[in-house]
Amino acid sequence: MIGLRPLFDLAAHVSAPQVTPAGPYGTRRFIPVTGGRFEGDRLAGRLLPGGADCQLIRPDGVAELDVRVTFETHDGVIFLMKGLGLRHGPDAVMQRIAAGEQVPAAEYYFRETMIFEACAGRYDWLNRLVAIGRGERRADSVHLSIYEVL
Repeated sequence: MIGLRPLFDLAAHVSAPQVTPAGPYGTRRFIPVTGGRFEGDRLAGRLLPGGADCQLIRPDGVAELDVRVTFETHDGVIFLMKGLGLRHGPDAVMQRIAAGEQVPAAEYYFRETMIFEACAGRYDWLNRLVAIGRGERRADSVHLSIYEVL
């Protein structure tokens, strides 16, 4: 049986997307991460600037998410998170999100899977787990509740 245990909540600040429209697979969006915070019972700290979400907006309107970001724990340890996910919803809802409106997460689908890379030591347990998250897109940030898959 699969179970879930809360890992951390994440608030990532992002800047405006760089867009390559109408390519052979859809529209590409490169969304720079400029910082943020994460907090959970087992680890907490800040999201470092320099990561990004490289999205493909498919012809069916689904956003394929491909995320690479680095974190620094409260005690100075840096680790990497790689995420793959999907975000989609009714056209009217997605237009509201694109316009910067805060739309309740229940009105659209935003899920992501994550794996981590941490150095040997206090947080190397992250290297041996898969996590999933439910997200919410806001005007200048992304919020995720992330859970370890047991």
